[in-house]
Amino acid sequence: MTATPQDHPEDHLSDIADILAFYLEAGVDVAVGEAPVDRFAESAAEQARSRTQRPPAVPAPDMPPPPTVSRPQASARPAPRSGTLSASAAGASALVTQPPDEAGMSAREAARNAESLDALRAILDGFEGCALKRTATRLVFADGNPKAKVMFVGEAPGRDEDQQGLPFVGRSGRLLDLMMAAIGLDRTSAYIANVIPWRPPGNRTPTPQETAVCLPFIKRQIELADPDILVCLGGPSAQALLATTEGITRLRGRFMDYESGTRTIRAIATFHPAYLLRTPLGKRLAWRDMLAVEAALANGH
Repeated sequence: MTATPQDHPEDHLSDIADILAFYLEAGVDVAVGEAPVDRFAESAAEQARSRTQRPPAVPAPDMPPPPTVSRPQASARPAPRSGTLSASAAGASALVTQPPDEAGMSAREAARNAESLDALRAILDGFEGCALKRTATRLVFADGNPKAKVMFVGEAPGRDEDQQGLPFVGRSGRLLDLMMAAIGLDRTSAYIANVIPWRPPGNRTPTPQETAVCLPFIKRQIELADPDILVCLGGPSAQALLATTEGITRLRGRFMDYESGTRTIRAIATFHPAYLLRTPLGKRLAWRDMLAVEAALANGH
């Protein structure tokens, strides 16, 4: 006799939970209807109706070609006056037509114009050169104390960060808080940001083009915050900021120089908290890295 879901309801609920977890990891975290809809069936039905309602084609009789009618040449449209294009329309046009190279150039120019962290945040709010902004819920700029001596930089926001507009507030954030607390830090004595300020759809890895467009902004953010120590959380953050192709296992645990544009900052890479949640054995090495940060802060570096 074949078992049914009613025979083992706990198995049925477990299957449903697994499916929901899969959808959540894929980025499907918002319901748009109370009941499922078969879009394939709707499309097939619409195509069938179109075929039945379409009149039969009638062959056209042989006709001589129409005479050519000369038309007066249209006058050239005058160029719009300066200031007549709204800022939103200009941003939308740039978003659609701006190639990656031009988006990177405009990002560098915009970042240079920021005279403060507040100005940089406002510039990012209006920047339309990164397609991730269209799919993200909100900008995730920073958290913590911008005057702190140590700055932590991750790769990109996740779902919880996207909803709250703050970096490292999910499970990874709670672990980061514990890591900081172990060396006497918290969010009032550290500054936290990401290389990418918008969540990639489904928490996918940002593309090299997306990273390149966002890189001038995080570099300017580091320059304006001017920490004594920069901690890169994870390989992607370290590779982007330290301009290296080495993996995090080789990079972690040793101090390197980071040129902010105004001075040299001591930088160190360690494992991302999300990696430590998946690989608890890495916490031993991450603890060594945090002790190195603590010692550097104690020595005034």
